[in-house]
Amino acid sequence: MTAIGIHDLELATTHHLLDLGVLAERTGVDPDKYRLGLGQDEMSFPAPDEDIVTMGATAALALLDRNGMEGVRTLLFATESGLDHSKAAGVFVHKLLGLPAQVRVAEIKQACYGGTAAIQAAVGIVQRNPRERVLVIASDIARYALDSPGEPTQGAGAAAMLISADPALVEIEPASGLFSDDVDDFWRPNDSTTAIVDGRLSISAYLDALTGAWDDLAAHGGPAIGDIDRLVYHQPYTKMARKAQARLGEHLGVDLGDDGLVPGAIYNRRLGNAYTASLYAGVASVLDHESDLVGKRLGLFSYGSGSVSEFLTGVVQPGAASRTDRFTAALDARVPLTIDAYRELHARELPSAQDVETPRVTEAPFRFAGIQGSARRYERR
Repeated sequence: MTAIGIHDLELATTHHLLDLGVLAERTGVDPDKYRLGLGQDEMSFPAPDEDIVTMGATAALALLDRNGMEGVRTLLFATESGLDHSKAAGVFVHKLLGLPAQVRVAEIKQACYGGTAAIQAAVGIVQRNPRERVLVIASDIARYALDSPGEPTQGAGAAAMLISADPALVEIEPASGLFSDDVDDFWRPNDSTTAIVDGRLSISAYLDALTGAWDDLAAHGGPAIGDIDRLVYHQPYTKMARKAQARLGEHLGVDLGDDGLVPGAIYNRRLGNAYTASLYAGVASVLDHESDLVGKRLGLFSYGSGSVSEFLTGVVQPGAASRTDRFTAALDARVPLTIDAYRELHARELPSAQDVETPRVTEAPFRFAGIQGSARRYERR
């Protein structure tokens, strides 16, 4: 069987950040509630001329600059921060990147699981024709109401991945475990710009999905826990990965510890929650910060509230040995927000019926220029 998986992986984020110490001071809580209790230090926040399209296009541009367009005939855009009920965000990216007309484009949605759904669809396309490659973009902005329990778990980021035969980074193994359940732990109605969250229910739904997906993986010939070298989880906040590790160990009757989770949390501690990109920011963080993973097996748990989840595994390929940490420089380059500036940006809404031109803020390759005639406009800088 042809090996198929992630050939290359690139991350992008926003122009701004909010230090959670600043938020803690404003809300009158101990900063350790965020830094230790949630495992978060910062959260990315978009400038007025940034959104999921600009982040996704920025990540994809770097990816295609390294790998070229040969064989790419599909672009799948995964997000739960959709901009239009009809038009896929990926169509905007298609134009910004100057992709040929002979590329199919579609958007995939199921909370934070959408990126994994896109990857599995891409694997199927490549399996049918191993000469094709698929560009997968997972891009999201997590927004919760001001002064709500979810506020410190906001964030923003994008992951662009090239799925191909004979991948350079991670071969995705055929067996996977699935678990879905209709549960109202988190959702965002069409008429709301912020999500509705039942925090306690969300944690229990996540952990139930984890054990359910693991059991299904085992039932379908997946590896034993002792044959998995690193576990990477979806991280709405990085402390959740530790909760997941403890639950899985309890479920299996083994002590998994949590030291191995540290490399996979480095980027997410600073990004905040990137929804569909969260798991793959964790994968990038592991590959960028561990030098001895070639030939090792990763266990990946993807969870999307509502809920759909999947436990999949992948074997690290030789190309991972040449990866370097490029993303920390992008995180360091973000411009800090004061609490007042953050709250002003948070409250900003752009009705589609009103023409608007956005101020030029971002220094990324692409910017959201505004709305004209109810249509979103983008520019390549």
